[in-house]
Amino acid sequence: MSNEVYSIPIKYRKMENLHIVFWLLKDISWCMIWKPLGIAMIFPTLIIAIVIAFRTRQFMSEVCHNVAIVVWITANSYWMISEFLHFDGNPLFGEFTYKHLAIIPFMIGLIILAYYYLWWKPKHPMVLETM
Repeated sequence: MSNEVYSIPIKYRKMENLHIVFWLLKDISWCMIWKPLGIAMIFPTLIIAIVIAFRTRQFMSEVCHNVAIVVWITANSYWMISEFLHFDGNPLFGEFTYKHLAIIPFMIGLIILAYYYLWWKPKHPMVLETM
């Protein structure tokens, strides 16, 4: 066991907490069909997620999880926009509609996490865990 400590500077923690506020506002707006606010909240939510991922790039565990969050927000935002602009149910091909395109970034996030848990982490068992 290691006594090493992973700490987050308070200014980073405040930004992460604000990120949650923006994310909740985006999703509440989606639920309530408040289109302008929902679409507007995509930008601060996504930008802060990208900044967080960039700032944690030196820790493989953190960067993989944070990039997965970035692509999750991207998928979620696309899905919301497709519903707001009423093209979510339009046929793309076969049984698939435009809403189903959100599966692409969702799967990218899953692939990133699979890479981390199934390949990287087993090969680096002695690396300090932050999660």
